Amino acid sequence: MKNNDTKSREEIRQAMQAALAGNDAQGFSDAMNDMLSCIGEEIRQEYDGKLEQMKADGDKAVLASRGVRQLTSAERQYYQKLSGAMRAADPRQALADTDIIMPETVLDAVFDELQTAHPLLSRIGFTPTGGAIKMLMNTNGYQEAAWGPLCGEIVKEILSGFKEVNAGLLKLSAFLPVCKATLELGPEWLDSYVRQILYEALANGLEAGIVKGDGNEKPIGMVRQVGEGVSVTNGAYPAKAKVAVNDFSAGTVGKLLSMLAVDPNGKPRAVRDLLLVVNPQDYFQSVMPATTVMSPDGTFRNDVLPYPIAVVQSAALERGEAVLGLGYKYFAAAGMDAGGRIEYSDHYQFLEDNRVYIIKLYANGFPMDNNSFLYLDISGLRPLTYKVEQVVGEASSVATLADLRIGSLALSPAFASETTSYTAATTNATNTITATPSDAGADISITVGGKAVNNGSAVEWAAGANSVKIEVTAADGEAKKDYTVTVTKS
Repeated sequence: MKNNDTKSREEIRQAMQAALAGNDAQGFSDAMNDMLSCIGEEIRQEYDGKLEQMKADGDKAVLASRGVRQLTSAERQYYQKLSGAMRAADPRQALADTDIIMPETVLDAVFDELQTAHPLLSRIGFTPTGGAIKMLMNTNGYQEAAWGPLCGEIVKEILSGFKEVNAGLLKLSAFLPVCKATLELGPEWLDSYVRQILYEALANGLEAGIVKGDGNEKPIGMVRQVGEGVSVTNGAYPAKAKVAVNDFSAGTVGKLLSMLAVDPNGKPRAVRDLLLVVNPQDYFQSVMPATTVMSPDGTFRNDVLPYPIAVVQSAALERGEAVLGLGYKYFAAAGMDAGGRIEYSDHYQFLEDNRVYIIKLYANGFPMDNNSFLYLDISGLRPLTYKVEQVVGEASSVATLADLRIGSLALSPAFASETTSYTAATTNATNTITATPSDAGADISITVGGKAVNNGSAVEWAAGANSVKIEVTAADGEAKKDYTVTVTKS
C-alpha cells in the first residue's frame, strides 16, 4: 500500500474530489489508497497507546470515557466472526460459508456521524435508506388548508400538491485493505476501521455528486437544472447559468435570496438552512476577505453575511465557482445492500501484507426543484472594506438575463442571453415567469399586458396573444436591455 504519512485526511479528500471532477480513475485509486493507509495508521497509533491499558481494564465505563465506542453483543459477535474469516487461509470461502451480516447499528453509527459532523451532508436532507425507495414530494410549495364541501374536492385539492418520486440508489464500492497482523487488536479496532472507511467512501462519493453530479449514473448536483421542460441528454442534466457576484453586500445577497424565496410554481416558501458552497482556495483568497470584519475589541469575525448562511468548503467546485441554496431542498439517500455482507475482493493483488475486502453501498441525490440552488461566478468577488471613497465605474454594466423560464413552456427560439424576442404557446390558465439576471446587482421588472408582475410569480393568461416584457437594468443604473415574449393562449 502507498504510505504517505505527510498527507492529512483533508489533503487526501481534496485529491479525491479533484480526481472525481477530472474523471481520473487512477488518481482516485491512488488517493483512496492514501486515505486507507492514513486511516489505518492513525488507528494503529491510537491503539498502540491504549491497547495495554484496554486489555488490563475491561470496565466499559472507563473505556467509554476514553472515547472507545462500546459494541453491542451483536456487533462484537459480528466482528469476531469477521476477524476469524479474515484470518482463514481461504477468506473468500470462509466469508461465503459463515453467516456474517453487518448489524444495522454499525451503519447507523456511520450515518449519525455523516448527519452531524460532515460539513455538507449535515446541512442537507440526508436520509439513511435501503437499496431502492419511493417518496412523496410536495409540488405546490407553501400550501394552505382548503375550505369547501367535505370529502371529494378537498381530497383532490390536497393531493394535487404531491407527486411520487422514484429515488433508486446508485452503487458505491468501498475497498478495505486489512493487514492480517492488525486483526489482533480486537473487535473495537476493526469496528473503528470499518466505520471510518465507510464514512470516507460515502462522504467523498456523495459530496462530489451532490455539488456537481450530472445525473448520469451519479447524483444530480446542485448546479444542474431539474424539473419539467429540462432537456436531459444521454442521462446528463444541463448545468445552470452562472450569476456573477462581485460582493456580499446586503443588497446583493437580498436579491439572490429573493430568487430562492419562491418555488417553481411562483409560491412563497421559507428561506432557511442556507448554504454557500465554495472551493477551499477561493474561501481563503476571496470569500474570507469578503466576509471578515473587525470587532471593536480588535478581534476578527469570519463568515459575516447579511443573512444567516453557512459557508461550506468543498473541493468538488472549481476555482471561481460557488453554490448558494436551501440545504433542506436537496434530498440525498444512502444505504447498504440488503445482505449487509463484506466480501473478499480480487482487486489490488499487489498488496502483499493486506487482504482486500469490499463493501457494497448505495447512494443518490437530487435537488427537489430548480429554484432551490443558484450557480454563482465569484471570480470577481471584492474584499469587504469600510474605506470611504468615491467609486467611479465600479458598478456593473451587465444588463442581460442568464436564464428565462415561463413555466415549462418551450421558448422559440431557445433562450440565449443576447436574443431579446421570443414566442411561446400554451393551453394553461397560468404559468410562472422566472427571470435570472447574469449579474446579481441588476434589477428586473416584468409586465404582462402592461401590468406589473413580480419575478417568480404566476400570471394569468388572456385568450389569444399576451405580451410579456422583461426589463433588465444593470447595477450602474444606466445599461438596460428589454426582453419580450409573445405567449399565445389557445
